[in-house]
Amino acid sequence: MKLRAIGLGMLLVCSAAFSGGQNPGAVFLEIWPGARPTSMGGAFAATADDASATYYNMGGLAFITGNYASLMHVNWLPGLYPGMYYEFGAYTHEFKNKGTMGLNVIYLTTGTTEVTDENGNNLGSYTTFDIASTVGYGFPVTSKLGAGIGVKFIYSFLVPEWVWKLLPGLGITSGGTGTTWAADAGILYKPWNSLWLGASLANFGPNIAYTSSGESDPLPRTLRLGARYSPVQTKLFRLSLTPEISKILVGMFYEQNPNNPTPFATKLWYELWEAWKHFGIEASYAEFVTARVGYFEDVTGARGGIIVDRGDQNTIHISLADYLFKKNQGKLKSLGLTYGGGLAFKRFAFDVSFDGMIYDFPTNNMKFSFSYQF
Repeated sequence: MKLRAIGLGMLLVCSAAFSGGQNPGAVFLEIWPGARPTSMGGAFAATADDASATYYNMGGLAFITGNYASLMHVNWLPGLYPGMYYEFGAYTHEFKNKGTMGLNVIYLTTGTTEVTDENGNNLGSYTTFDIASTVGYGFPVTSKLGAGIGVKFIYSFLVPEWVWKLLPGLGITSGGTGTTWAADAGILYKPWNSLWLGASLANFGPNIAYTSSGESDPLPRTLRLGARYSPVQTKLFRLSLTPEISKILVGMFYEQNPNNPTPFATKLWYELWEAWKHFGIEASYAEFVTARVGYFEDVTGARGGIIVDRGDQNTIHISLADYLFKKNQGKLKSLGLTYGGGLAFKRFAFDVSFDGMIYDFPTNNMKFSFSYQF
């Protein structure tokens, strides 16, 4: 039987980030949608000022006026498998003085999977895919504070039942699809024009199950905390800095040795150390052309961060803090950078991003986004 390594590319996003005894399902929910947030290292929870707020922070919907539509396409991780692609569409609609409703749809496919038996005979093919649809609502609590909530439906199609029937030797009779739902919530606080603070919780809902045995996996429940500081804001030029930390809450404080428990302070420090770190810079001129660059580190997942050479021919990912404050970390080889830019004309905007530098294998993750305000 020749089956695609289902979810291999998606697991690269999250595989080593879960230090506990459980790994999540539906990990496609952790792929960053939108070229603009991606080019800023995924740091968007404290910005959330376009239709992608329906993914990054529902609280941002409270400040979005008018109607906003956005579409994004990417051939995701083509260096891993050429057939994978990811689509994202979002729409927001303002209700005057009552808040803004938003919705989005995420679709990921790993392409066509060929099925062969133990003798190499072709039995057919099928297409795997994951889809999630979210509806949310954001409302102003005060003139400076917005809050939002959302609910999503998740469907994952991995293997059709006819595969099990043609290959009884696998010992599996069903379980190639999974469905569940989840809730999102967030707040966006703007104490000053130059400083925005954001926090969001995503993917809180029942586990998703794929196998006939009844086993299930938790969703990638995620906490995001971020800030946006804009030290320069003139009629022609704006500069914004966006630090952010995000944490997948699956398996936190997992105790590997219950007979000799690790001190809580040690476990807390580890959870903070291995959390994902994001940092973005966005510079806009005349609200027409924008340049962006970002930094991302997921040290336990071996993505981004500071990539060093320790002389053993292995690529090592370490945190920026370790590189700056610990000695003998190795020779700097590269950084986990993302970058991109955009053009805006009247109500239209086009953005592009590249995040291939955060992966160890050659890939060209070029994301394209189109937005329209009306």
